[in-house]
Amino acid sequence: MSTNRRDFLKTGATAALGLSGFTFISPNVLGKSMGHVAPSDKVNLACVGIGNRGKEIIKALNNTCLCNIVALCDVDMGAEQTLEVMNMFPNAKRYQDFRKMFDDMGGEFDAVSIATPDFSHFPVTMMALAEGKHVYVEKPMARTFQEVDLMIAAAKKNPKLATQMGNQGHSEANYFQFKTWKEAGIIKDVTAITAHMNSRRRWHGWDPNISRYPASQPVPFTMDWNVWLSQAQPHGYHKDFHNGQWRCWYDFGMGALGDWGAHIIDTAHEFLDLGLPYEVNPVKLSGHNPFFFPMSTTLEFKFPERGQMPPLTITWYDGLDNIPAVPEGYGVSELDPNIPPPSTGQIQPAKLNPGKIIYSKDLIFKGGSHGSTLSIIPEEKAKEWESKLPEVPQSPSNHFANFLKACKGEEKTRSPFEIAGPLSQVFCLGVMAQQMGVKLEFDRETRQIINNPLANQVLAGMPPRKGWEEFYRV
Repeated sequence: MSTNRRDFLKTGATAALGLSGFTFISPNVLGKSMGHVAPSDKVNLACVGIGNRGKEIIKALNNTCLCNIVALCDVDMGAEQTLEVMNMFPNAKRYQDFRKMFDDMGGEFDAVSIATPDFSHFPVTMMALAEGKHVYVEKPMARTFQEVDLMIAAAKKNPKLATQMGNQGHSEANYFQFKTWKEAGIIKDVTAITAHMNSRRRWHGWDPNISRYPASQPVPFTMDWNVWLSQAQPHGYHKDFHNGQWRCWYDFGMGALGDWGAHIIDTAHEFLDLGLPYEVNPVKLSGHNPFFFPMSTTLEFKFPERGQMPPLTITWYDGLDNIPAVPEGYGVSELDPNIPPPSTGQIQPAKLNPGKIIYSKDLIFKGGSHGSTLSIIPEEKAKEWESKLPEVPQSPSNHFANFLKACKGEEKTRSPFEIAGPLSQVFCLGVMAQQMGVKLEFDRETRQIINNPLANQVLAGMPPRKGWEEFYRV
């Protein structure tokens, strides 16, 4: 065990009070060629979670030519989804347990990429920061509000370490356009945002009258199910908890909101200085049950005045049958052109790709997800503003190069934990409202839910499984 880890376990103070010492509660192209970088000048990178999405992240990080992949870690190193990456990097050391990886070779890498299920981002991140490693972690940062708080605190304690959450749009055109248009006063006095993600999800078609978790199945012989569970409550293995199916369950994932929210509302959240909402209202929860996410959800997130900016409400829509109305002049793109517009000016499309509609005092903006840019609608208004729009700078680096350059001290990350954390906590509050089916009133000063004592306890999630308490110390 490394000295850093010994110090972490010996001197770390518990972060919250409670009975047991814790509360129960399309990648962007590079702006210019990197050229040849000597291996000695590259960031030595350990990758935790190497199948499925993790595989794509590792490829993208490797394609920057700024890192050496020196370690690969996954709870199932014999699965089909992990073999491709193992074959790509045959000299990388291999592990099933990230804790053993840190103990064995913590001195041989500088940074960690984390692409495990949402709930298990937390322990890997906390260990990495305690061991002095830079961290790239997929979105959302964690599954519970308290865990995100602890990750922010750990990063703040180690300010020389680069942190980056994997909402890639923060290094693409949307980020720079929104920032430029906000600074130029084009995006101003925003009072409402419609955010929508109406594609089919993995749990659509499941029976919402479920009364218990599915019966346990034999664990694949190549898999370490105990490490997969990490700090989560005990569950027997089932195929519908694994390989992306974890997104469906409150115990493991964050549903459509956690999966897509960071790609849709991220720039508005940062540049409109939204912080945390004072109210989250579950307007619609179709197929609500205690185990997996609703078939359709409408959530209202209400934010107060911020300086000179007016109060703002984000309304989130997901579900195949829950497509929001769009304003007149939205255009036929992403819509069914055979549906005539109603006299009310609000069109009910038959299909709508993931994105957002931003309503300000003078202008309406239409946008997609990830790095896609905003446009002013209707078309006549866009033409009126065309000559007034400022030039938007190009990204100097994609999200992966930005992280690795930050590890080397050459750039600052665009989605560090102090920015990505509050965004992730918006999703934590939204998922709580979905799961509990109640309106949450949140005090932004005390950071407590003030209208529901049980919800305030749930704010921190269940205590960790025995043996995983160490990660809840900063």
